[in-house]
Amino acid sequence: MLNYTSLFEGRTGPALVSAKGAGAPLTETISLNLQSLKDILVEHGAILFRNFSVASADDFHAVVSALSNDHLKYEYRSTPRSEVTDRVVTSTSYPAALEIPLHNENAYHHQWPLTVAFCCLEPAAQGGETPIACMREVTAHIGQALMEKFEQRRVEYIRHYHEGVDLSWQSVFQTDSRDKVRAYCEANQIRYEWLDDKLLRTSGIAQGVARHPMTGEKVFFNQAHLFHVSSLGPMNAEAMIGMYGLNRLPRHARFSDGGEISDAELRHISAAFKQSAITFAWQKGDVLVLDNMAYAHGRRPFKGKRTVLAALMDTYAA
Repeated sequence: MLNYTSLFEGRTGPALVSAKGAGAPLTETISLNLQSLKDILVEHGAILFRNFSVASADDFHAVVSALSNDHLKYEYRSTPRSEVTDRVVTSTSYPAALEIPLHNENAYHHQWPLTVAFCCLEPAAQGGETPIACMREVTAHIGQALMEKFEQRRVEYIRHYHEGVDLSWQSVFQTDSRDKVRAYCEANQIRYEWLDDKLLRTSGIAQGVARHPMTGEKVFFNQAHLFHVSSLGPMNAEAMIGMYGLNRLPRHARFSDGGEISDAELRHISAAFKQSAITFAWQKGDVLVLDNMAYAHGRRPFKGKRTVLAALMDTYAA
């Protein structure tokens, strides 16, 4: 029987599994208790492994390999990352002074990982936490009326790949081939159009709400608040609209019927995530495993060097 405690006494949060002795291999603990860990993940939605011997990308690769045989490549990207191994990538390469809002991985797509893992090889000198939020709580804060609206109207994600702004189409699709872009879009229900020799436009409609395949819970599940131009802040959003127009923004989100998501609705969504956020300080060697539909994650600003790796596991298609 695997012993574990709660990371946060008296409130929702990850189950904490600590090594019994210094230098204990995490892969061994996982191999001996895999089904118990899967049950804990379904029940708690998150597990933090602490004080195990995880000191390198290869160690983390072995950990995620022990957790699952089903690993996702980070295709149709929304943020810049680098591959470290064939199962491990860097966490989002985003300016250290900026915060990455809470979100569920790949919730802008029809296919996403049910499990996401993070490994801290080097905590930041200051800040750099990975806040998480229980989607059951986020959903409750969002409320039934807005949940029903997103469930019925879904979300359209629109991207224009302007040179030198946001991610290039080559980075997003991980190819220099326009034929491969076409094939990917056609296979994944993404509309695409070359507006001129260089400018690609894509748009895809995905869920606003999803039902967890194991718990049966219905949760808010999209990235409208990240893709919407307002996420840049009022001044930057106004500058982007002034430069490209509302119809050629680098990225934007609206309802699938073409209706705009209101500023009030987006503020309400962001507030729901913030109300539910919980934070812990990374320790070197920590491994955090999240049920991607049960918990959202983000990143606090930081100072100093920070090395956090990530892995996507257990493919689920809506």
